[in-house]
Amino acid sequence: MSTADFEELLAILDLDRVDDDTFVGSHPSRNPVRTFGGQMMAQAFVAGSRTVAEKLRPSALSVHFIAGGDPEKDLEFHVLRLRDERRFANRRVDVMQNGELLTTAMISYMNGGSGIEHGIEPPELPDPESVPSVDELLRGFEDVVPHFVSALRPIDWRYTNDPSWVMRDKGERLAYNRVWMKAVGAMPDDPVINAAALIYSSDTTVLDSIITTHGLSWGFDRIFAVTMNHSVWFHRPVRFDEWVLYSTSSPVATDSRGLGTGHFFNRSGQLLATVVQEGIVKYFPGAKVQRA
Repeated sequence: MSTADFEELLAILDLDRVDDDTFVGSHPSRNPVRTFGGQMMAQAFVAGSRTVAEKLRPSALSVHFIAGGDPEKDLEFHVLRLRDERRFANRRVDVMQNGELLTTAMISYMNGGSGIEHGIEPPELPDPESVPSVDELLRGFEDVVPHFVSALRPIDWRYTNDPSWVMRDKGERLAYNRVWMKAVGAMPDDPVINAAALIYSSDTTVLDSIITTHGLSWGFDRIFAVTMNHSVWFHRPVRFDEWVLYSTSSPVATDSRGLGTGHFFNRSGQLLATVVQEGIVKYFPGAKVQRA
C-alpha cells in the first residue's frame, strides 16, 4: 500500500474538462495490459456527475464494456444529458479512445427524501484492524500472482477469509469473499470522489467467488476472465477513508459466464451499495500456467 498510489488515484479521478459535456482522463503509472475496468467506470461516473446538480445523489450506475482500453493513451468521456428534473437526472457517458467506443455507462440520480427503510444485515466478522493486510497475504506468493503484487494499490484491503491464492494452496473451497476496504489516505470532502472510489474498488474482488467456489485461484490455475457488464446501486452516501466491508458471492456460473454479487456495508452495519458483475470466465483444466 502506498500514499503515492493513493495520490495517483485522486489524480486520475480529477478529469480535465474540455467543454460542458466532454472530459479527458489519464491512466496511473502502473497498469494491466488493458485499462482497469474499475478505473474506467469511476472516471465515467465522475464525468457524468460533474454535469449534475450537487443536490442530486447517484442512485444507480450500469456499465457495459465493449472493447479494452490502451493504458498508454488518454480516455475521452462524452456525456449525454438524457434527463434533468428537480428530483431526477439521467446521464449516458461514452468512453472513447482513438474514435473507438470502449464503454457505455448509464447513470441515474435522484433526491428521494425520507421514506420506509430496511436492509440486510452484514455477516459477523473480525474488525479490520485484527486481520492481515493484502501485502502480508501476498508474501510467498509473489511468483504465483505477480500481477497482484505489482498492481496499483491505493486501497487498503483486509481479507477476513483466505484469498484465492492462499485458499488454493490449502486445497480448500470458498463460496464467498469478504474484504474490509478503505482508502490509504484522507479522501476529499467531495461525495462524487468518495462514490467514485467505491466504484473503483467494486471491481477488485467481485468475480473471485466464481472461482473460489470451485477451489480455483488466479495464478495457480489457467483461467481467462473478462468483465462484460457491471452495475452499482447506491443506497447511502459513503466516506471511503473509513472502513467499509465488501461481501461478495456468486449465485451462478454457466455457459462460460459467471455472475458475482456484492454488498458494501459501513462499520455500523448499514448497507451502502449493491453490486452485480457479469464476466466471461473460462477454466482450462490441466493446462500449465506460464510464469516468468
